[in-house]
Amino acid sequence: MKLLIVEDEADLRYLLKFECEKAGHTVICEEDGIGALDRIKHESFDLVVCDVMMPRLDGFNLLRQVRLFSEIPFMFLTARGDEMDKVLGFGLGADDYLIKPFSMSELLARIDAVHRRCQRQTNFPTHVRIGQITLDTTSCQAFKEDQELILNTKEYQLLKYFMEHPARVFTKAQLYEAIWQQDSFVDDNTIMVHVSHLRKLIEDDPRNPHYIQTVHGIGYRFCKAEDKA
Repeated sequence: MKLLIVEDEADLRYLLKFECEKAGHTVICEEDGIGALDRIKHESFDLVVCDVMMPRLDGFNLLRQVRLFSEIPFMFLTARGDEMDKVLGFGLGADDYLIKPFSMSELLARIDAVHRRCQRQTNFPTHVRIGQITLDTTSCQAFKEDQELILNTKEYQLLKYFMEHPARVFTKAQLYEAIWQQDSFVDDNTIMVHVSHLRKLIEDDPRNPHYIQTVHGIGYRFCKAEDKA
């Protein structure tokens, strides 16, 4: 995997490069967001690992600019562990957020996990239809028959995740980790609210749902097209 590591602290930058190369990755380093932005515009990378607090252009503003032209997988590696910072990072389009201090083994595992997840997303068809529901993944739109469904970002991601894995049963914790990309699951109301809203939009009768089915005591499943009555 070809990585771009963006870190202004020289000792840590050297350590990250050394450990990632030891793990078999090709590594290019930049010490600030300006240099990283130019690299991303002119070279291909599999993943960016980026600090937040950097001179000239910080990590958040770097990601803002990158998302104007690229969906390159992007991981923050930062001492800024406040919840609002994490919310901002994910809201800007980060794929993962790891807080310093960290273990190198966890970082390498997260790099591999982000890469696998993004590879699956890349291989997902640009159009997929299950029953009356259609996703256009190039425009991030969803339709029921010919009517567009008005979804927020998390609702769209949740519907897409369901349709990527028809008939598979997910716990609420698994859905939370996949969509919100956080390991700690403390509020199942978040999932219930999003599922309830999706049902109102895609089900003929939300009180008797066909597509998003509750598997009692476990979680939810999205039915396959051939299951449609």
